[in-house]
Amino acid sequence: MGLLKAKWCLFCSLLAAGPKIHSCRFDFFETCPPFCPGQMMDLLFTEKDLVKSLKDYIKAEESKLEQVKRWAEKLDELTATATQDPEGFLGHPVNAFKLMKRLNTEWSEVEDLVLRDMSDGFISNLTIQRQHFPSEEDQTGAAKALLRLQDTYKLDTQTISTGDLPGDTLMPEDCFELGKTAYSEMDYYHTELWMAQALRQLDEGQVSSLDAVTVLDYLSYSVYQQGGLERALEYTKRLLTLDPDHKRASGNLKYFEYQLAKQMKAAIEPKRLQEVAKEGEKRESERTTEYLPEKRKYEQLCRGEGIKLTPRRQSRFFCRYYDNNRHPYYILGPVKQEDEWDRPRIIRYHDVISEREMEKIKELAKPRLRRATISNPVTGVLETAHYRISKSAWLAAYEHPVVDRINQRIEDITGLDVKTAEELQVANYGVGGQYEPHFDFGRKDEPDAFKELGTGNRIATWLFYMSDITAGGATVFPEVGASVRPKKGTAVFWYNLFPSGEGDYSTRHAACPVLVGNKWVSNKWIHERGQEFRRPCGLRETD
Repeated sequence: MGLLKAKWCLFCSLLAAGPKIHSCRFDFFETCPPFCPGQMMDLLFTEKDLVKSLKDYIKAEESKLEQVKRWAEKLDELTATATQDPEGFLGHPVNAFKLMKRLNTEWSEVEDLVLRDMSDGFISNLTIQRQHFPSEEDQTGAAKALLRLQDTYKLDTQTISTGDLPGDTLMPEDCFELGKTAYSEMDYYHTELWMAQALRQLDEGQVSSLDAVTVLDYLSYSVYQQGGLERALEYTKRLLTLDPDHKRASGNLKYFEYQLAKQMKAAIEPKRLQEVAKEGEKRESERTTEYLPEKRKYEQLCRGEGIKLTPRRQSRFFCRYYDNNRHPYYILGPVKQEDEWDRPRIIRYHDVISEREMEKIKELAKPRLRRATISNPVTGVLETAHYRISKSAWLAAYEHPVVDRINQRIEDITGLDVKTAEELQVANYGVGGQYEPHFDFGRKDEPDAFKELGTGNRIATWLFYMSDITAGGATVFPEVGASVRPKKGTAVFWYNLFPSGEGDYSTRHAACPVLVGNKWVSNKWIHERGQEFRRPCGLRETD
């Protein structure tokens, strides 16, 4: 107990030492959407195996050619000598015999050698492995994930393409494919960005199978679709200098020139109208800054542009040891608790799951990972959604002692009964994986959201972070401006409902796209049933 007291004193002195309490770190302690990352790793090893198989094939072909080469060199020397004096050469019975033998037998052997297909092993391996290859749909999904990351984190095409982010660079044809994916979605904004990047790299002299004519064709049309008539015309003219016979470009040139002439003719407007328009734009800009749409708030929080707390408010955020009202298990070893936010109250618990436990949870979940679903608010049916891109699995307490132990730990720390909670959900978010703003609890317009469970609404959420993320992947609360960064071995907890049973709409939250890394989380949704005496009802709606 003396050691614990000493640690507590040290902890308190550290809290008092500086003004920024919220960022405490306990440093003195030991502290697929597409394909999910686990499957992606399998693909990496599949590709490695195919490369080895391909090299074996090359070696076999080289060995075959070496045999043919030796045979040709030997005969070249022999025939050169023989043709100098054909009559004398054939006058020797051995030479005559060997000529007959070569033409009758050995040239057939050479023919068999040349015709021998050395690719059988490689083709067979490729055929077997191809059944595990990603589909066209998977490739499109990966491209969309990249475009999503570009928007959320305000990344320019040059940063992504030239490898300023950790990872490989993009070749012109890669940029072109991203542009084509956007084009197929009629997303002309991203089409222009990526086609322009492809063209820039071609202009810089990068070697590519892609030609500038094809890029300019897409680029001019995407610019035109966004109203950039003059630039579309310039790109079309450049295309025609490279390919004067391009029929579509020739037609577009005439059309663009005609439309531009019409615009020029109609462009004479009173100066006052232009000033009014500018004033209107200014007011609109101010309005949108003051009332940011949720998506904009969400993306700002993902980039780390959250609300800056006042010193007065920040002073209410503490780190502490917590034993849940002297719970027997935590009296001698209390958990480390940190305030992440005040309204709604979001708490982080440090070092509440061990490395071995996390690895066991991942091991149990990996074989069952499937595309995560959401509950349709109208029908109640589980279905996939474009705004939730991850893979998840569910683990029951009876399946392994580790799962049972983790469930008990959640109950001991929160004081809530987990017998009526949902099974432990494990989720894996790869690069671009996200879950856009949503509520965990069922709203009044969703009376049947959890009816089949018979355990009431989701009263609280417990979320374990089971990996560190290089970039991105935060849990954000757009309504209040809170952002919680993933930290391996920690868990965050918040109540979704007020004590009255009414939903707390400030708990609307989102999982930001993973920019670089592999995000593993597991969560426990705790339900109302069984909490009647553990969290008594309040009299007021927001109590």
